[in-house]
Amino acid sequence: MLIDFFYTLRAAKLPVSVREYLNVLEALQANVFKGVEMLTDFTKEVPLDWLQKILEKELTPEQKAAIEKMGWDELMETLKKRLEEQKERHEGGNKWIGTGGTSPFGNGGHNPQGIRIGGKGGNRSAVKVWEQRAYRDYDDTQELGTRNIKVALRRLRKFAREGSAEELDLPDTIRATAANAGYLDIKMIPERHNNVKVLLLMDVGGTMDDHIARVEELFSAAKAEFKHLEFYYFHNCVYDFMWKNNKRRYAEKFPTWDILRKYNKDYKLIFVGDATMSPYEILQRGGSVEYNNEETGAEWLQRLTHTFPKYAWINPEPQGVWQYRQSIAVIQQLMSNRMFPLTLKGLEDAMRMMSK
Repeated sequence: MLIDFFYTLRAAKLPVSVREYLNVLEALQANVFKGVEMLTDFTKEVPLDWLQKILEKELTPEQKAAIEKMGWDELMETLKKRLEEQKERHEGGNKWIGTGGTSPFGNGGHNPQGIRIGGKGGNRSAVKVWEQRAYRDYDDTQELGTRNIKVALRRLRKFAREGSAEELDLPDTIRATAANAGYLDIKMIPERHNNVKVLLLMDVGGTMDDHIARVEELFSAAKAEFKHLEFYYFHNCVYDFMWKNNKRRYAEKFPTWDILRKYNKDYKLIFVGDATMSPYEILQRGGSVEYNNEETGAEWLQRLTHTFPKYAWINPEPQGVWQYRQSIAVIQQLMSNRMFPLTLKGLEDAMRMMSK
């Protein structure tokens, strides 16, 4: 409801921002009651020696709490200025692009919301990452390793057979016809794999690395049980393209518009992802952590769920932490609260909901 309200206000030309949306969301969670184009050029090179990690500044909890978080517009405008002004490498500071310190630009330091340039992520607070990252495909041959996932496999099998058509049981038909003095006695059995069609969209990379084993188990189960299974990858949120092979994700892109047109509405749509990201990645044009998306992730998610009315989001993050992640709350709203944990009961509830 809030997502639609937010976009309605924007459509009416009211100057509402993502920050105001998040403030309202925080207030609701506490029981208290036009997208901006990118402002900088990410094709500009940053000298490597600026980003070499030499020190990692240790901050007390009090010092970390005192660091101010920039809003989206301020963050992008400030980065543009830094790129124009900075002439040399910096480390341990709070302003320039560099390593360590509390600057929102660079790597190896601490800032509640910034742009990671080079280096490895640590605090998972970056709203954009300036690098080309490599992800690996989920293994669809992974053996199911836990009893709960094996039971979930049975639930998926049950889901695949519910409402299925029947097929001819030839051996039993011959036996029954012979016993019936030659009069034809046709025997039918439930079809092993029915015509249930599944479109599986899986988040990969970043925070999803913590959940690789469990997602691979689920992926293996789905490929074994669904005769008509199509899958694609995305990172954090769905935008204008997805991919099937992570090593070739830039060379072999599948436009989301094509996916929307290719599969009809009888496909069951299943998202698998931890929904853990900066809310800007969902609500802001240009908010993707990796590139400048022309339309918001929220708009693409709404298109997908309107095209495929039977849908669910499976979240491998423990359900107990969902209330502390703003992005999870946003995705839940976009999914009309059809988000389920990657547990036996969660899968069972999701399958039951989609089979109605």
